[in-house]
Parts: sequence; structure tokens; C-alpha cells
Amino acid sequence: MRDNVKRGSMFQLHERLTADTTPVCTLGLCRVLLMNNRVWPWLILVPARAGVVEIHDLDAADRALLIEEITRASVVLKDLFRPDKINVAALGNIVPQLHVHVIARGKGDPAWPGPVWGSGFAEPYGDGERDALVEKLRLRLGGGSPV
Repeated sequence: MRDNVKRGSMFQLHERLTADTTPVCTLGLCRVLLMNNRVWPWLILVPARAGVVEIHDLDAADRALLIEEITRASVVLKDLFRPDKINVAALGNIVPQLHVHVIARGKGDPAWPGPVWGSGFAEPYGDGERDALVEKLRLRLGGGSPV
């Protein structure tokens, strides 16, 4: 584990991620969240490690597990939504806590081929629609209950 990772600290989800997402499940390393934007099927994976800002802050075992969990989320989105492309990104310019976006994109989506960030396209899920999708994702991901 890197020096800047706070040993013994408790993991806490960044308040911006809490505000913008709905918990889906927990995997071996990551909390899986659904972005509250129905324009794109959009998951966010957050390694449940305190003080982690960059992928290189994770130890080798956690880095390997992160890649496997990104792959798992990508395959689920591909199977459920049949996108043209899965975008995977770890930016962190606004939220410093390490989190990885996994977004199903299609040639017909309103921001294609540009990025989703700053596109101006956002529409929150209705409660029933969000809850049904979260349950479907949870079953497909095979993760534990949300925390």
C-alpha cells in the first residue's frame, strides 16, 4: 500500500458521489454506484480504500481486482444495453476520491462521439425506473447489498 493511503482510516464515500448516485452493490474491492442520469447507462466503481486518489495508490492486488471489477461492470452494461462502445475513465478533477466511470455509449446518444462530461445532457431517473435498474444490475453483477 502506498504511503499516502491512510492506514487504519475508515473508508467514506465522497459527498458528491453520494449526492449524484444510487448504491447498487459491493464487490470484492469496489462499491458500485448508478449515476443518476438516465441518458446513459453509467456505473461508477469506487475502491473502498481510505485515502486513495490515484490508481497507483492501490497495492498490486487491489489494482488487479479493480481491473477485474471494471471488466465485470463493462460486460454487464454491454449485455444489458448493447452499446456501440463502453467508455472507462478515472478523472477525479472534481471528486478527488478514486472512482472509475463505466459508461455504455451508443452512436445515437446525444453527445456522441464527444464525452458525456459537459455535454449538457442530463435527466434523472424516475424512482421506479431507477429501482428496477438497480435490482437488475445487482443481480447481474452478483455483488452484495449496497452499503
